[in-house]
Amino acid sequence: MKYLIFFVSLVFINIVESQTIDLSYYLPDVTYDQNITTPKEFLGFEVGEWHVSHDKLYFYLKTLSEESDRISLTEYARSHEQRPLIYLTITSPSNHNRLEDIRLQHIKLTDTRVSESIDIDEMPIVVYQGCSIHGNEPSGANAALATVYYLAAAQGQEIEELLDKVVILFDPSYNPDGLNRFASWVNVHKGKHLISDPNSREYNEIWPRGRTNHYWFDLNRDWLLLTHPESQGRIRTFHHWKPDILTDHHEMGTNSTFFFQPGIESRTNTNTPKRNQELTYAIAKYHARALDKIGSLYYTKESFDDFYYGKGSTYPDAQGCIGILFEQASARGHVQATDNGLLTFPFAIRNQVTTMRSTQQAALGLRKEVLEYKRNSFLEARELAKKNPIKGYVFGEERDPYRVSRFIDILLQHQIEVYQLKKNFTYEDEQFKAGQSFVVPLDQDQYRLAKSIFEKVTSFRDSLFYDVSAWTVPLAFNIPYAKMNKQPNAYIGKRVASAPWPRGQLTGVSDPYVYLMSWHQYLAPKALNQMLEAGIILKLANEPFTVQTEDGLQTFDRGTVIIPVGNNQPIDKHTLDHIMQSIALDNHLVINSLSTGLVESGVNLGSRSLSTIKKPEAIMLVGNGVNSYDAGELWFHFDQIWHMAIPMIDISHLNRVNLSDYKTIIMPDGSYTDLKKHSGALKSWVQKGGNIVAIKGAINWLKNQEIIAITYKAEEKKETKSNPIESFASYADHNEERGSKVTGGMIAMADIDVTHPLFYGYNRPTLAIFKRGNSFYQVLNGKYNTPARYSQNAVLSGYLHRDNLAKMKGAAAVFTSQLGRGKVIGLVDNPVFRGYWWGSSTLLANALFLGHSY
Repeated sequence: MKYLIFFVSLVFINIVESQTIDLSYYLPDVTYDQNITTPKEFLGFEVGEWHVSHDKLYFYLKTLSEESDRISLTEYARSHEQRPLIYLTITSPSNHNRLEDIRLQHIKLTDTRVSESIDIDEMPIVVYQGCSIHGNEPSGANAALATVYYLAAAQGQEIEELLDKVVILFDPSYNPDGLNRFASWVNVHKGKHLISDPNSREYNEIWPRGRTNHYWFDLNRDWLLLTHPESQGRIRTFHHWKPDILTDHHEMGTNSTFFFQPGIESRTNTNTPKRNQELTYAIAKYHARALDKIGSLYYTKESFDDFYYGKGSTYPDAQGCIGILFEQASARGHVQATDNGLLTFPFAIRNQVTTMRSTQQAALGLRKEVLEYKRNSFLEARELAKKNPIKGYVFGEERDPYRVSRFIDILLQHQIEVYQLKKNFTYEDEQFKAGQSFVVPLDQDQYRLAKSIFEKVTSFRDSLFYDVSAWTVPLAFNIPYAKMNKQPNAYIGKRVASAPWPRGQLTGVSDPYVYLMSWHQYLAPKALNQMLEAGIILKLANEPFTVQTEDGLQTFDRGTVIIPVGNNQPIDKHTLDHIMQSIALDNHLVINSLSTGLVESGVNLGSRSLSTIKKPEAIMLVGNGVNSYDAGELWFHFDQIWHMAIPMIDISHLNRVNLSDYKTIIMPDGSYTDLKKHSGALKSWVQKGGNIVAIKGAINWLKNQEIIAITYKAEEKKETKSNPIESFASYADHNEERGSKVTGGMIAMADIDVTHPLFYGYNRPTLAIFKRGNSFYQVLNGKYNTPARYSQNAVLSGYLHRDNLAKMKGAAAVFTSQLGRGKVIGLVDNPVFRGYWWGSSTLLANALFLGHSY
């Protein structure tokens, strides 16, 4: 059970004495059941000697579940790479025998109809412990090996009392794809003699690194948004059990120590009960005592926050649960030289094991207080709902029910009550129709989370945020919604049990002359791509028109896709009709068929004003200098939503690519430091007719290479007698002032030109855009070159410093810059932010499919 770590020195490599490590380094000196397999017996190495791969982690824990009557294993999802996501239910054998009764009784604490009658005197507390949602923060997942072994094998009164009163749901790897990617990296760079020099290749992963999941998403921002199967499965598990404490084990910078919550009090979400933070601190005292005992440095309350409900340590706070973040200084390999001395991987693991166990002890010691808090949290939520002048929200989008269904799907996964709108409702100038709209009353057990999903917040106690300051979900989906200031009972119809996905259909005549597909339907880009792949000739309507259909007159907007039957030979009519039916059903959309090309008003369906839609023949640049998050969000949208196979070209490989083979280059956000040597070739390619879709930082790179002529908006400085520009300031306020000017994430309103091809599919003059960063550009020369500008009243929700607000007003949000026969389409903000900002994704589709049409 022992191994030796040797540290050898050559110039930058530190010399230390050999260190003997075995399980006693991590676990208390108690008797262990010899029939339970140790990690080394199964893996062939001690915990911390190598980074465990996900398959070995999974099969070891599976073995423990088969050997121990304290453990059962549940698979709750599969990752994109088809790795199993599991949790272990760990408690006493007697509790296992009545586990379903324990779960059902525990859940009743969250049901305000019955919770006050529930006796908690003997009720076990439920603790959910999860690890390494960032794959290259592996000490948590590796700590699972030792922690679960302890829970399975330890003997004595202490462990028996713990397991009798605590049900532990142990999730060893939130992100198996990222964990495996990182373990492979560091293990292949480990030699017989460990190297601690931070410059060594072991500690410097190649792009996109192991932090993220398969599609390069940060899964610790997806608890609320539920874009990925890992998150969807985890939230099903959460609500299946509704735990009382949830821990989230991370790593941070190598020169740090160890952090545990509470975080900075002023940055706590105002929907979170004060008692939540009080109990978090009471639990923190258990961590402090445990870390004091082993001599580890730590801190609390000085950083991180509990504001964004989409993180693992914050989502529980809206659920009557106590979410706790742990951050261990990262070795990022096996041993690294730091400001605090040598940081070994086993040391990092030991701190995680220690605080996993201190959490379990805190749950035992504070059991009744935490259970009482859970009950009271939901009861208080009901009282807050009654006092809130807003009684609910109504929403709906007649033109595109698919987006509405996806939004409802998210709400239902969070167990938020949704109802059909029983009768028409009007708020100011917005009308919501019965049968096509829905109601979320705030007087429900999920009051806190429902409120945070719908509310717009522009006033804050603090001006610094660890993550985004806004996430208003209906704005993300570009769904009209309104608050209800009176009790919504008269409008509440049948409760919605599942998302009402629209059924695709082919409507119209049996012997069509032409098919029409409205572009405002969310999956229209996917359908369009399927048609192009099938070799179908497609036309684009650049003007609206009205036709006679079986249901009467119907107007089709700009952007309507026209599929002429006669022009699509050699595809015969029967085959084309079958393709259209299949595409309509597959994409939940309506395709109309007409017997004539003659219209009642507007352009006829053979007009010269129609454009021909062709394959975009696009590539996307990736690699060093590209923001992997933004690239991954684009890749996910192309691949998973639109089913498009767009080649991703690494910048280092670009010199071997014949650019003339492609018509469109997508440049995600990034610095593009390695692309400068290709700037001349890119400029020439655009001049010859190529299109670049440049997003966020890519715009700045193209500006610096003089491929586009665009300028930043300068900040206006006005000196007054009372406030001179160079006024005296305290240095102690420097970091806070600088941080207050960071735009970490807010929701801005843009004025858009719906007649411009980049905004086909939109029918409202404004659009909610998610804004990160402080890039504000002047409107381009040429009055038609900036079809989207930030509004004068631009802040819809979230924090924006007043200096940035002044620069944002009227700044370019979307622009197009002609260069020779080609152009650059500039999207100042990510149109598919975190995979859930569906409202602006049609803009991306327009840039891709229609960018050559104007």
